[in-house]
Amino acid sequence: MNIQVNGQWRELAAQDLSAALEELGLGGAVIATALNGEFVPAGSRQGARLADGDRLEVLSPMQGG
Repeated sequence: MNIQVNGQWRELAAQDLSAALEELGLGGAVIATALNGEFVPAGSRQGARLADGDRLEVLSPMQGG
């Protein structure tokens, strides 16, 4: 399926958010995720189903100020 990841269109085979992160090489990373503008906590990623055209934002924490 074709989804937008941080503004870039990507073709993914994954059916849920957890699998998509694995496919993108981010499975073990400490990150925050939002699907179609809605925050998805780490514990809910496996149940977050993906659909063609979805928008996924992946953010990593940064130090500093």
